[in-house]
Amino acid sequence: MLAASDLLPAEVQRVLVAGVSGSGKTTLAGRIGAILGVPHTEIDSLFHGPNWQPRTDFMNDVDHLTQAGGWVTEWQYPAARPLLAKRAQLLVWLDFPVPVTMSRLVRRTVRRRLRREELWNGNLEAPLHTMFTDGDHIIRWGWRTRHMYKELVPALERDFPGLCVVRLRTPREAERWVENLQHSVTSGW
Repeated sequence: MLAASDLLPAEVQRVLVAGVSGSGKTTLAGRIGAILGVPHTEIDSLFHGPNWQPRTDFMNDVDHLTQAGGWVTEWQYPAARPLLAKRAQLLVWLDFPVPVTMSRLVRRTVRRRLRREELWNGNLEAPLHTMFTDGDHIIRWGWRTRHMYKELVPALERDFPGLCVVRLRTPREAERWVENLQHSVTSGW
């Protein structure tokens, strides 16, 4: 497993970003895509249909996405994770402290709800008061799954030994890693 300051072993074009809710996966994935010049597809947009119903074409869409020569997406959804890992060259793991991710998650959720920001396929964040009544409210989900990747990523390295994994433990490390990636791309790897 590589750290923020380690050089990537080779040029990459197929990248996954892993982390708990609120870690900044989607934001980082978009930045990586822009640096590499490959499309970023937000995997939530493939999964969630109207009224938060899972889309029946989700796995077909993931298969199609990952057959391309270059792409960036988030490493989410148990059914998709093996296929994503099999076809990726690099996984960037945002393993930030719980206070960082939870504060980001709460701020993002409140902002989205108050602004009524449309997410995927017409969906909006649930009303804030449902955090107390809905066990799957995104804030409760974030808390319940806050340590999930501590088991998943090490197993991933074992099951997909050709996949390079970079573990970033703080937002500052993530920024440094992005700067290094930009430098690598600019200098021709």
